[in-house]
Amino acid sequence: MNAYDEYMKGIVVPMRQELTTNGFKELTTAEEVNEHMVEAQGTSLVVINSVCGCAAGLARPAVIEALETTAAKPDHLVTVFAGQDKEATAQMRSYFEDIPPSSPSIAVLKDGQLAYFIPREQIEDHDVEHIRDHLTQVLEQVSAQ
Repeated sequence: MNAYDEYMKGIVVPMRQELTTNGFKELTTAEEVNEHMVEAQGTSLVVINSVCGCAAGLARPAVIEALETTAAKPDHLVTVFAGQDKEATAQMRSYFEDIPPSSPSIAVLKDGQLAYFIPREQIEDHDVEHIRDHLTQVLEQVSAQ
């Protein structure tokens, strides 16, 4: 690992922990992604994490707030980190390959199938409350199906 990779690894630790300390399982390899997708029944909330400002100031806080306020709790909370865990991120994206790559982004899966996707465009330039409410509505819709 070169000096840049070491530096970035240290920088992203708190960005990873913001989700993992709130119940998310981090998938760091393609194998872990495949294992999750094969075994996960019910609803999975997938956050494609990122180092960008809209992930830090909008996406992660909105996801955490949505989970705190909704009665429609997903069965599984998982995350991959774009730009850091490249193979895991590419593998997760392969499960919804018709959607252009976007990070940060939020996917809601039902029994391994994409039920809803919130791309960066619906995160960036929106406020936390808007994203939280959007995700809450999506979780409630998907859990009612």
